[in-house]
Amino acid sequence: MAKAYWIAHVTVTNPEVYAGYQAVAPAAFQQHGAKFLARGGEAETLEGESWQRHVVIEFDSLQQARDCYTSPEYKKARALRAGACEASITIVEGT
Repeated sequence: MAKAYWIAHVTVTNPEVYAGYQAVAPAAFQQHGAKFLARGGEAETLEGESWQRHVVIEFDSLQQARDCYTSPEYKKARALRAGACEASITIVEGT
């Protein structure tokens, strides 16, 4: 079975509110076997929109990645970051 990945690009607009997301989201990722491959760190945008943060998260399957995103735990985390960031999140199946 192919792995799957969340690819997220985020620009935080309200760090104080975003901290609530950061406090709650790890529980959702842990429950769904997520493995962080990249989170924050130095990045260089070569084409397209520039984002503040880039995150790559590995899951064992596409379904597991979807289940994490739609889980009650992650829905709670997303609600806590509402209005605190601009984000683009894609789930992609690996090769």
